[in-house]
Amino acid sequence: MGAVKAIDKRINNYIGQLNEKQKKAVLTVVKTFADEKGVYDYWEDESFVAKLDKPTAEYESGKAKVYTLTELEAGARKAYKAKQKANK
Repeated sequence: MGAVKAIDKRINNYIGQLNEKQKKAVLTVVKTFADEKGVYDYWEDESFVAKLDKPTAEYESGKAKVYTLTELEAGARKAYKAKQKANK
């Protein structure tokens, strides 16, 4: 906690030495940092959403090949057994 207070004091000291134009620039930077969530919002990324839209549209139209959980499990078991045989 002491280190944070030392940093605050140093920042306040420097801010007191700035002119109005410089203070506005610093304010812009500080606001940008404060507005950052630290978490990437995929739903705001148009490229990401577009990549999801294609397979979703194929699924909804019936063009995409989909598997049931039973089919996936059977395929995984078959692949596992084949790998076990190959390693013997």
